[in-house]
Amino acid sequence: MLLAIDTSTSLVGAAVHDGDVLRSEVAREDVRRHGELLAPAVQAALGEAGCSRRDVTVVAVGVGPGPFTGLRVGVVTALVLGHVLGVPVHGLCSLDAMAADAATSASAPADLLVATDARRKEVYWARYAVSGGLARRVQGPGVARATDLPEDLRGLPAVGRGPDLYPEALHGIPGPRDVRPGALASLAVRALAGHGPDTVLLPPEPLYLRRPDAVAAAPAGARAR
Repeated sequence: MLLAIDTSTSLVGAAVHDGDVLRSEVAREDVRRHGELLAPAVQAALGEAGCSRRDVTVVAVGVGPGPFTGLRVGVVTALVLGHVLGVPVHGLCSLDAMAADAATSASAPADLLVATDARRKEVYWARYAVSGGLARRVQGPGVARATDLPEDLRGLPAVGRGPDLYPEALHGIPGPRDVRPGALASLAVRALAGHGPDTVLLPPEPLYLRRPDAVAAAPAGARAR
C-alpha cells in the first residue's frame, strides 16, 4: 500500500495506490497553505482508500523542483511518516509525474516540455520523449526565464503553469497544470516494480535548483571581519 505526497506546485495532496489500482486521490489548490492542507489531505486519502496509516508499506514524495517552503512541507511530512511507520520513503522528480500524466493522453506529443511556475518570472522545466504512454526525461530539470530558454525548447508543446503565465514564450497544450498526487503514486508504483524507463527513484530530499530567498544572517563577529 503506497502513500504518495506532493507539495511542489499549487496542488497540495496525497494519494493511495495498492500496487494494482489507484485507491484514492485528494488534492487542494492553494499556493500558500501547504502546511495546513497536507495532513488533512493525507488523512482523507487514507480514509477514502479504506485503510489506515498502519496499512502503508511505502511512502513516495515529489521532491520538486519547486518553491522552498512547499517542498520542505512535503518532504518532511513524508520522512516523519516513514520514520513513525517504519517504512521506506522514496523521492521522485515532480516534473516526471506531470510528464507521465500528460503521456497518458491519446494526443500526447512525441516531444514534450513540462514548465511549472518558479516565481521570479522563471519556470522550472524539463524535456521528455513520449512513447507508448510513457515519458522519459531527456533534458533538465532546470530553472530559467521562459524567454531565455533555447529556441528548440520554447517551440515544444508544453504543459504546466508556465504556458499560462508566459504564453508569448511557451506553446501550451491541454494537459496537467500541476502535479496530481495520483499520477505521482502511479509513477512510483511503476518505478518500484522496475517497469518502464520513465522515471528514477531519488533520495527523499528537496530538489532545489537555486538558493532560497531567505538566508541566515552571518554572526556579528563574522560581519565585523
